[in-house]
Amino acid sequence: MLDEARSFALTAHGSQMYGDRPYAFHLEAVVGLLSPYGAEAQIVGYLHDVVEDTKISESEIRERFGSLIADCVSLLTDAPGANRAERKASTYARLATVSGATELALVVKTADRLANVRSCIADQRHRLWEVYRKEHPCFRQAAYRDGLCDPLWAELDALLEVSSLILPKKSTRV
Repeated sequence: MLDEARSFALTAHGSQMYGDRPYAFHLEAVVGLLSPYGAEAQIVGYLHDVVEDTKISESEIRERFGSLIADCVSLLTDAPGANRAERKASTYARLATVSGATELALVVKTADRLANVRSCIADQRHRLWEVYRKEHPCFRQAAYRDGLCDPLWAELDALLEVSSLILPKKSTRV
């Protein structure tokens, strides 16, 4: 089912880009972080953005990949909102209530955020990194569960705490 999820997600995202790279770059980064957490986590990793960013519906995910995968993807899909702050507040409120089997979504969301932050650092995307840094306390409060995916959290916390060492200011020399 992992290969099916990968193929399904890549087809659904089509020619979408992740910055200057094909969207597959982001999906593979997320799924790579999820390998210690098992096949279901990796399946959700491939599918985590398809409902939010493509024409795929939650019911299509449910029909093809089952209830748990669909429930996790649903939890990871931002609700519509007037702006990022509104969308994220709604998502974080949902994530704060997650327990049981759907905590798998929290592992995937953490891997997704870590992949995004790593990409910001590698690509020197200062403004987006700063957005993630400012959101981090609320995100952590909603998504962190002790012992669930502590290695991911350790790196994410570290990358968002050390600003000047990781993201040097771009040169403004003329």
